[in-house]
Amino acid sequence: MKFILKTILIFIFITQLNAQRKSILIVDQNGSGDFTTLTEAVNSLPMFNYERITILVKKGVYEEKIRFDQDYITLEGEDRDSTIIKYNQLREDWAKEKDSIGPAVININGDDVIFKNLTVINTQPEIGPHAFVLYGTGTRTIITNCSMISKGADTVSLWDYKTGMYYHANCYFEGAVDFVCPRGWCFIRDSQFYEVKKTAAIWHAGGYDQDQKFVIKNSTFDGVEGFQLGRHHYEAQFYLLNCKFSDKMSSDPIYRVTYEDTTRNRPFNWGKRYYFSKVEKEGKSLEWLKDNLETNNHKVTENEITPLWTFDGKWNPESEEGPKIIDYMIYKNEVIFKFDEPVSVQGNPLLTSKNNVTFTYISGGGTNTLKFITDSDIKKEELMTLVITNGATIHGNIASVKDRNTSFEIIM
Repeated sequence: MKFILKTILIFIFITQLNAQRKSILIVDQNGSGDFTTLTEAVNSLPMFNYERITILVKKGVYEEKIRFDQDYITLEGEDRDSTIIKYNQLREDWAKEKDSIGPAVININGDDVIFKNLTVINTQPEIGPHAFVLYGTGTRTIITNCSMISKGADTVSLWDYKTGMYYHANCYFEGAVDFVCPRGWCFIRDSQFYEVKKTAAIWHAGGYDQDQKFVIKNSTFDGVEGFQLGRHHYEAQFYLLNCKFSDKMSSDPIYRVTYEDTTRNRPFNWGKRYYFSKVEKEGKSLEWLKDNLETNNHKVTENEITPLWTFDGKWNPESEEGPKIIDYMIYKNEVIFKFDEPVSVQGNPLLTSKNNVTFTYISGGGTNTLKFITDSDIKKEELMTLVITNGATIHGNIASVKDRNTSFEIIM
């Protein structure tokens, strides 16, 4: 009797606890959501976030700037063209009178942050000066189906120079000098670049690790007459594959920036690493754009250049595989599953075995171990064919393009 009562109380406590945690926050300036501003939604986040939270932003123009310090945040617009976040912010102005939010329209310090279906604009009107749209120091940042627009330099500045890995797809980038300028590893596919000044569009810093690289596939470049493709100050490694360049692009190749004061020059031990495959330029062809992929030190082919390869096997943002159970422990009527990554739990999962034994979720969301309980001692055989039967989900925390739900497959 005591055991049954204790179990019931645990179930009630866990149900109430999970009900209090919302995994989706809705921002609607018309008042039909949880918040009317992004700032309110961001301020509601916990100091430390262990499970993915999605901030869904309804259509509208939100004139504010924000900062994420937490991990596992998804900022998703209802519609790319109609969900607009904008703010007027020069980096120089922020440096003179710093606020706690940061120098960009969106500032991120957390890992595994995802942006989807948004337009973000730095509305300062001057062409050229530093005017960030997105500034970040976290790793595994994803931007998909977004427009990032500025008249200034360094539009998208993701600057975790040690471990930073960034994935962007189906995006539009606009800005002045070095307007897409990753430090670390970056992979971009199926995107458009537009340069508003007669300066370099892309920039890379890869001096912390010789394998750090900037890969761009299936993308287009356009801009004002005479815009340059790219440059770098630090060690850098560029791969441009199946890209198209307008006839407005200058004949200047990607180049290293140096100074008369040699003390300002960064090390350049690894030499020029600018690789091209199947690129096209309107108008006059350029010798330096000819295919030279076979000269790369990795001896890699175009088909082998994937996000997983770009990130040296450390991250595959295009993976569809959910978290895998790598171990489990049974203690009477409780079982703890250990996964190969931290997981998020949405809802209150009920697991059912092939012989209709039901396991109720108790705790562990935000870690790599989850505890479940049933009403009798557990046998190993009952864990072999578990399925979630009540519509709840358990998915990986590591940022990915698609939701990666666990299948609860256990190899005995």
